[in-house]
Amino acid sequence: MNYHILTLFPEMVLQGLNTSIIGRAIEKGLVHLDAINIRDFTEDKHRRVDDYPYGGGAGMVMQAEPVYNAYNYVANQIKTIKEQQNIENYIKPRVIYVTPQGDLFHQKMAEDFAKEEDLIFLCGHYEGIDERVLEMIVTDYVSIGDYVLTGGELPAMVMIDAISRLIPGVLNNDISAEFESLQDNLLEYPQYTRPETFLDKKVPEILLSGHHANIEKWRRQQSIIRTLHTRPDLLEAAILTDKEREFLTNLLFHHSR
Repeated sequence: MNYHILTLFPEMVLQGLNTSIIGRAIEKGLVHLDAINIRDFTEDKHRRVDDYPYGGGAGMVMQAEPVYNAYNYVANQIKTIKEQQNIENYIKPRVIYVTPQGDLFHQKMAEDFAKEEDLIFLCGHYEGIDERVLEMIVTDYVSIGDYVLTGGELPAMVMIDAISRLIPGVLNNDISAEFESLQDNLLEYPQYTRPETFLDKKVPEILLSGHHANIEKWRRQQSIIRTLHTRPDLLEAAILTDKEREFLTNLLFHHSR
């Protein structure tokens, strides 16, 4: 996976992602990260990339030209590499603009993005980016929540972290990517480790039984219970067996009484 991040603060992105699991994935060559400074593509001698909005209003707006030039620089680099690899039917990479106005980021979206070879993230600042360049280059408008941040770098980093975990070899145990939170649209079951007793609270006996089928059943039921109590909206799209749906129905019956 190759990430190309168009930003005004490349050091913020590089410092944030070159650590822990993602940092090790970069060292292994499983993930490539390139932060492109949009200021390098302005023709203004003071390296300004923003101006006052037409029609008035508070704040400044990022100009179309430096964003477009930065995008073209990256897109042309990717195209050249594909041509060197003799790849026919070249398709332009997806450009993700992180904005509160976009579709809410979720696990299925991360799985979809993880199938790409190249992803371009466009990080806005100030009051946003000139709409004309967004219409020209953006393929996906994505939000990580209903709130406003000072820029798109943190949301981009969140999404890159979530996407990278799905790339084979990034996690030491690839099974972790399959059976963690939001698998089958369910929240993750409770986790425990040693000691068996902590401040008089014991690990559930089922986890000490060694009976893997019963443990798996218990964990699925716990995931259903946790999802019902915390994120019931997820259950509508949850992938459940007939017995698990019966279990959920009984939970709902007792919950309504």
